[in-house]
Amino acid sequence: TGSLLAAYGSGCAVMLALLGFSGQALMARLKAKSAMMDGLRKAAGVVMLMSVAFTAFGLNSVFQGANGVADRLEKTLLQLAPDSHPQPTLQPVAQPVTTSAMPSLEGGTGWLNGDPVTPASLKGKVVLIDFWTWDCINCQHTLPHVREWANKYQAQGLVVIGVHTPEYPWEKPLASVQQAINKWQLPYRVVTDNNYKIWTAFGNRYWPAHYFFDAKGQLRYASFGEGNNDKQEQVIQQLLKEAKA
Repeated sequence: TGSLLAAYGSGCAVMLALLGFSGQALMARLKAKSAMMDGLRKAAGVVMLMSVAFTAFGLNSVFQGANGVADRLEKTLLQLAPDSHPQPTLQPVAQPVTTSAMPSLEGGTGWLNGDPVTPASLKGKVVLIDFWTWDCINCQHTLPHVREWANKYQAQGLVVIGVHTPEYPWEKPLASVQQAINKWQLPYRVVTDNNYKIWTAFGNRYWPAHYFFDAKGQLRYASFGEGNNDKQEQVIQQLLKEAKA
């Protein structure tokens, strides 16, 4: 231990000595260009304040996907990451006899707009599971349709569960999700999925993603991304009709 401490101390002493000798010459050069250094410091301060302001007002979303560089980098990093646990993939089916049961809704980090539910407690109801995140522009375009279906068909037996799986760190706080719920006036339960537990259980890969389950708890249809709204509403009507029969 003493030898290690002596070696560590000697290394630090050598580095400090080198910095001391070379630092004087460096400082002399910097002082000669003090005006330029002042300008650089001020410019850096302005950039920092602008970035804080953009983040505070949510304007950072304006630059997301603007040039695709971040998206390409993210995809490259994801391809390099080891996939030790292969994700199950649900297969939408349209036959009366289905084989894809609703996965578990456990592992969420918080429930809003209602108490937690389980697949067993949802038996007898037509269920729409909506994977979304509040800073996703595609999700923002689909949320009004999901809200409309929830209000229109709730009395007939439709249950909508929103699964908020964040794409970015600033989407994780429960308060920010509650603010989004209030903004879009979502009348249904929302479970926050910060640890991607429900996302993984469903084998999901998209924002937004809509999974439709019949009254027996079987997957009958899935829709990813924007659009396809008429077809999705037809699926809801068909499953509600089957549930009554």
